[in-house]
Amino acid sequence: MMLTSNRHYTPQLGFTLVELMISIVLGLLISAAVIQIYLTNVRTTTTQKSGSELQDASIFGLQQLEAHIRLANLGNSVNKITDTTENGGIVLSLKNLGVTDTIILPFLTHTAGDTGFTSTSNINNINSDQLTIQFTNTTGQTMSDCESVDIPPNTKVIERYFVRQVTADTSTGTVKNLALVCDAGRIDGATITDLSANYKTGGNELITGVDQFKVLLGVQDATNRIMYLPSSTYISLTTSPHPSIVAVRVGLIVRGSTPIVGSSDKTSFTLLGQTHELKTDTTRKQLVRTTYESTTLLRNARVISVTP
Repeated sequence: MMLTSNRHYTPQLGFTLVELMISIVLGLLISAAVIQIYLTNVRTTTTQKSGSELQDASIFGLQQLEAHIRLANLGNSVNKITDTTENGGIVLSLKNLGVTDTIILPFLTHTAGDTGFTSTSNINNINSDQLTIQFTNTTGQTMSDCESVDIPPNTKVIERYFVRQVTADTSTGTVKNLALVCDAGRIDGATITDLSANYKTGGNELITGVDQFKVLLGVQDATNRIMYLPSSTYISLTTSPHPSIVAVRVGLIVRGSTPIVGSSDKTSFTLLGQTHELKTDTTRKQLVRTTYESTTLLRNARVISVTP
């Protein structure tokens, strides 16, 4: 006797090739959307962080620089500042310092390229400048210099601002981690103490992430107009005596330290009316950069012209 079965076998069905391809495409689209949202969020976060870093440079570093520039020529009985003014608040020459020793030359205000002045920047073919000021603490109270060292009353101070590589940075690339630093010292007669002529390690870091630092001197002519000149141009003026210095204009190119995902570097900047092209480097990260310009009137160097 033969047994028969009434069970039916249903064939197993899978995805067709078309269905599989559609699924893969949909999956890729969803993944791309998720990645795009993630990158956008990361970029927004890093941009905000870099913006905060740049704001810190402006609020704290730049304001401190401006405050100290305003002290230039404090305690000097002569209000008119030139490169020959004894104890002049903007230090341009040995006459301003009252010394004859040429070893003091690195301590003067300089434009990039001046003899005896070594400077650096992250800009092609344009190095940074140096600003040197002096003043006497005549407030009757203890003050602080730019290195946060106490200044007793009646003490004469000299401060120089320049750009150098950050102390902790050991990179050897073309674009380095630079900072605007201040080196402060004291003046006693013809003797200058606590001031270093070293442009590589001297000074206290005031603003980090500085790619460029430029200085212009605001000079007042006979018609009371103010023109802004590099210190080297001012020194070379043929008019005698040189016009009075009544203001200082500084410009900085500052960058954040946080790389921006999916962003390309801005490489060209206009600073104090001059175009500055950033150096290129294969190891350079994509960083937010901006320019700051500030003009400070010298309250201790007012020149008042009376027109009859």
